[in-house]
Amino acid sequence: MTLLKLNQVGKSFGSGEAQTVALDGIDLELKQGGFLAVVGPSGCGKSTLLQIAAGLMLADRGSVTLSGESVVSPPAHVVYVFQQYTKSLLPWRTVLANVEFALEGRPDIGRAERRDRSRSLLELVDLQSFAGHYPWQLSGGMQQRVAIARALAADARLLLMDEPFSALDALTRLDLQNLLLDLWADRKLSILFVTHDVDEAIYLADWVAVLTHRPARVHEIIDVGLSRPRDPITTREQSRFLELRHDLLGQLMKRRNSHG
Repeated sequence: MTLLKLNQVGKSFGSGEAQTVALDGIDLELKQGGFLAVVGPSGCGKSTLLQIAAGLMLADRGSVTLSGESVVSPPAHVVYVFQQYTKSLLPWRTVLANVEFALEGRPDIGRAERRDRSRSLLELVDLQSFAGHYPWQLSGGMQQRVAIARALAADARLLLMDEPFSALDALTRLDLQNLLLDLWADRKLSILFVTHDVDEAIYLADWVAVLTHRPARVHEIIDVGLSRPRDPITTREQSRFLELRHDLLGQLMKRRNSHG
């Protein structure tokens, strides 16, 4: 069943001779419970695409639907996880209070239940002992764990993730990739994941959408075809992984070189 659908989505910035076409006829579908990664040359419009899918920006052309309903503003149960984790958390709130923030304003959840739920989610992301800390007292990887816990507190069914691990060191990135896969499987989430990292896209996703240079179009959608659960070492040693890595890197390098 299709959860999220982008149909012939186009977006331009500016006007006249200064107009820049960022997206040109993007067609994408994310199935319920699926994991779709999007890769493409730097500056091709990946983040713009994600913001349109989130209802944070309106397309100039085409349509975006979630469960058949038109997306013209941020839908309920859709959470956007940013690359800049230092800006996504509230620095004056503790870790626990940041997670609780997603539940505030819900009349069906009292204060005690809100706190209990948030503590359970911090335990899920292995941050229960840091509940009283502030974001600035945590490492980058820990801050992203808080952001993920807050997304889960919001009862997210769709996560839109904009290069969420790109600023982290290699081992922390691997750790968070595996945490994300565990949460995706356990909570039956659907994820649209933008990344510039080919290895990350192949390792995480069911499908990888390859965008062209700006104006971005969908050049190809690749069925990854790797078995699950995935292992951070042995999965990357499989011949299928290496074949996909070779092909995708070749495509992206060719497109980058052809545009200077």
